[in-house]
Amino acid sequence: MILKAIVAYAENKVIGKNNDLIWHLPNDLKHFKKHTAGKTIIMGRKTWDSLGGRPLPNRRHIVITRSKDFHAQGAEVTHSLEDAIQLAHHENEVYIVGGAQIYSLSMPLIDVLEITEVHAAFDGDAYFPAFNAADFDLISKQFHPKDESHQFSFTFKTLVRKV
Repeated sequence: MILKAIVAYAENKVIGKNNDLIWHLPNDLKHFKKHTAGKTIIMGRKTWDSLGGRPLPNRRHIVITRSKDFHAQGAEVTHSLEDAIQLAHHENEVYIVGGAQIYSLSMPLIDVLEITEVHAAFDGDAYFPAFNAADFDLISKQFHPKDESHQFSFTFKTLVRKV
């Protein structure tokens, strides 16, 4: 199994505020869909809640929560990252999709980072964890300027962990 993290973060590593995204970038949403469609996605309960408590189409959802009585219709619920990964161990690719705590817990295990870097800094309350870029090779980078549909410029980056 290849464990991937997919994230959009600002230049100051902010990923959200008040359990929501701060920016609206349609091409980033398409990027997320392209990568995760037909795959298993692992997320924390707050990220599940930010989706409106309902699954995204054409994806298997695994939600991690400490709450023993939490139920998520359309998703499987686990109580640790290890349990979530074990549920999906037979998959070819599995995506960690947030939030900050789940990214932090999974970072040592991540094989591939799919990053959308938003070229602005934001006030937020959720941050992507620090990681050592020297542990990864940048294998693709695609800049997108701001335009009528995108208030901010951004760059898609794919980083693969060095062996």
